[in-house]
Amino acid sequence: MTAPVPRDNAGNKVGQVDATVVPRFAGAPTFARLPRRDEVARADIAVVGIPFDAGVSYRPGARFGPGHIRESSRLLRPYNPAQDAMPFALAQVVDAGDLGVNPFDIAQAISQIEVGMDELIADGTKVVTLGGDHTIAYPILKSLHKKHGPIAVIHFDAHLDTWDTYFGAPLTHGTPFRRASEDGYLDLTGCLHVGIRGPLYSDTDLSDDTALGFQVLRATDADDLGIDEMIARMLARVGDRPVYVSIDVDVMDPAFTPGTGTPEAGGLSSREMLRLVRSLDGVNLVGADIVEVAPAYDHAEITGIAAAHLLYELITVLARRFG
Repeated sequence: MTAPVPRDNAGNKVGQVDATVVPRFAGAPTFARLPRRDEVARADIAVVGIPFDAGVSYRPGARFGPGHIRESSRLLRPYNPAQDAMPFALAQVVDAGDLGVNPFDIAQAISQIEVGMDELIADGTKVVTLGGDHTIAYPILKSLHKKHGPIAVIHFDAHLDTWDTYFGAPLTHGTPFRRASEDGYLDLTGCLHVGIRGPLYSDTDLSDDTALGFQVLRATDADDLGIDEMIARMLARVGDRPVYVSIDVDVMDPAFTPGTGTPEAGGLSSREMLRLVRSLDGVNLVGADIVEVAPAYDHAEITGIAAAHLLYELITVLARRFG
């Protein structure tokens, strides 16, 4: 029988399981059926899960997001026609499994995530993360700052996530970018939110957000400006700075991502989001996450499939740098 997984001369697995040999509904449940980190000699890009949702303020369940996104990624194929690239041939992409973090103690979990990220990126591996709730962006940015200095953030979300506290807690899924800005991890001349919409607590939410270094592209700008102009403004904002991309799936309308913790009407479509992410080819991308997938509110893997495809596009953007 033909070997189901491509291997190098040393016998290390290097690519996807061959779907013509092992059916897509069988085999190990890694992202896109890629090899595990311990099955390869090295990794250019690693997918890692952080099953943590102790920072949510409404619907819980994002701790089950990493497994759900992996399950929803089984149909991803080796050739990406939208970017005319074979990402898993251009770069060694692996699934590094999940970080085990404390589900009861947010402070300890933050520390564990930082240590885990430090270890993953130490040898130059680029990491894309499956959340988990948006709290995880803070320790990831803290880790990346040690290597890259101040980082520009492209934050796709319905919400600003620059609020101060929730119930007195300084680190939650609504506060990571305020804490990262205050602690000096962000390049205040290069950050922006994309897809913002819905009610706020006060008009000062927006002025506070500006002081923290963010510009805003609203969801309605997809209609008022058009996607091409949104892309132009997004790329002009980040320039050639080190860039971290953080995608909360609620940036999309609940019609496209019902399985999330804080849904808001009037969001972007999955097609619009895919186009925005593909436009990042050429950006100095140092890491990325996709968060807030809550499978209990999903059905037919609608949210999981959208998340898996967005991650595939991010991986392709990163892999093209290795080709």
